[in-house]
Amino acid sequence: MERDPSINVLGERLEPCSTKPVTGYYRDGCCNTSADDHGSHTVCAVMTAEFLAYSKYVGNDLSTPRPEYGFGGLKPGDRWCLCASRFLQAADEGAGPKVHLASTHRRALDIVPLEVLMDHACED
Repeated sequence: MERDPSINVLGERLEPCSTKPVTGYYRDGCCNTSADDHGSHTVCAVMTAEFLAYSKYVGNDLSTPRPEYGFGGLKPGDRWCLCASRFLQAADEGAGPKVHLASTHRRALDIVPLEVLMDHACED
């Protein structure tokens, strides 16, 4: 399936989210998306201990390594392309991580209001 244009929520060119660990639906380091990405992995989030604990609590353990999938587990400070709906759920419950706006795909706006993303924005 063809990828959606690589434009961020600020209307500019989408910047990379992370290559260490490598992230993104396409594992290209960016929060690129397409119709194949049913989870909309479009929010470039900076992991916090609080968010990782929350995510594990709601059934998506991002901190435990899963070598069988080539996944080393995330730790606070890592950037990761989160599902937009999971980000919004966490934000609504007070556990939303910081967001790197320049690396967050504009398709996140289909699910998360820009104001919510901006409330969680970080500089780096």
